[in-house]
Amino acid sequence: MTDLSVANSANQPVFDVQTIRRDFPILSQQVNGKPLVYLDNGASAQKPLAVLDAMDRYYREMHSNVHRGAHTLGDRATTAFEGARETVRQFLNAHSTREIIWTRGTTEAINLIANGLAPRLNPGDEILVSRMEHHANIVPWQMVAERTGAKVVPVDVTPEGELDLDAFERLLGDRTRILAITHVSNVLGTVNPVANLIQQAKARNVLTVVDGAQAVPHYKPDVQALDCDFYAFSSHKLFGPTGIGVLYGKASLLEEMPPYQGGGEMIERVSFEKTTWNTLPYKFEAGTPAIAEAVGLGAAIDYLNGLDRAKMEAAESTLLERANQLVATVPGMEVIGTARKKVPVMSFKIAGLHPSDIGTLLDQQGIAIRTGHHCAMPLMDFYGVPGTARASFAFYNTLEEVDQLFAALQKIQRLFA
Repeated sequence: MTDLSVANSANQPVFDVQTIRRDFPILSQQVNGKPLVYLDNGASAQKPLAVLDAMDRYYREMHSNVHRGAHTLGDRATTAFEGARETVRQFLNAHSTREIIWTRGTTEAINLIANGLAPRLNPGDEILVSRMEHHANIVPWQMVAERTGAKVVPVDVTPEGELDLDAFERLLGDRTRILAITHVSNVLGTVNPVANLIQQAKARNVLTVVDGAQAVPHYKPDVQALDCDFYAFSSHKLFGPTGIGVLYGKASLLEEMPPYQGGGEMIERVSFEKTTWNTLPYKFEAGTPAIAEAVGLGAAIDYLNGLDRAKMEAAESTLLERANQLVATVPGMEVIGTARKKVPVMSFKIAGLHPSDIGTLLDQQGIAIRTGHHCAMPLMDFYGVPGTARASFAFYNTLEEVDQLFAALQKIQRLFA
């Protein structure tokens, strides 16, 4: 395969894609008789051995429920579980682990926020979102708006797939109470200027919620520098296990919000006369948590911390550059979303071909992409398409795999020309 290694001053590789690929055993298999080319990382990224081993070790050596066990295994499990929380805190640069809430993923995190902020909303209040949002950052706000009489107000995007900043400034008004914005679009790859948006929102005392699901695989966010009120992401897009995610929230806001679910762990004392809530972060973590998954997420972050992030980002940029260069080699191919600042995501259509047919034919050649509306129907409506094909790259992909994708697209296009 084509080498994407980046060398240091001593001419020794510090980002060697071939070595890194050996950390991801799933990538070595064949699909339909062809070597797997996995380009569906925006939907769910693959897991390194470090994650698989950490979860296996947890189940083999320390499995127990956390916090309440008066025995050695309980202590081990609790230490690993809370250690993972501290790893996430450092990853986000949160002020305290009290601000790190375990959820099932970004979707549950945003639902938790929306329900928790509902008491702040009154009829006529506005919740600002963009037209490029994932359904997970639209539907919970619609549900809360219906209950409270508030209104969800969409901010348009430009034909290039960037947020219309003039429209944003016009819509950010006296009735705006919440700004819920994606850091990176799952369809377009667009990186939104969230720091600037947050700054403008704060000037009007507007609460800010950032969907970071597509950002964290490519960037290490700093929530204190951003000064966002809430930030959410999912483990499985960050090379960790499914079934767990993270909600960061400023402690002062989390303290004010009511619990999202009731049950064990989230209580201080229960009686039939009155129940009192546990302290942060446990107030929002009812029931037995996803302990092994938290351990796995911690291991995924530790793995990423062992890589040179700047070199990783440079390698991913090279993949996107190669893909952009090859678009012209496929007649009728059109890229949806050409923002100036993007992560390595390419949504596209080919004249005369349905996206699902493209995906099926690529799969026959061992190439995995995503097709459909990508849980972003308002964005599809904006572009006047039912869906797109989407190739999303990660640092373990190679230039050769990009070439294989376009060679396969050329073959498909010739078949239907």
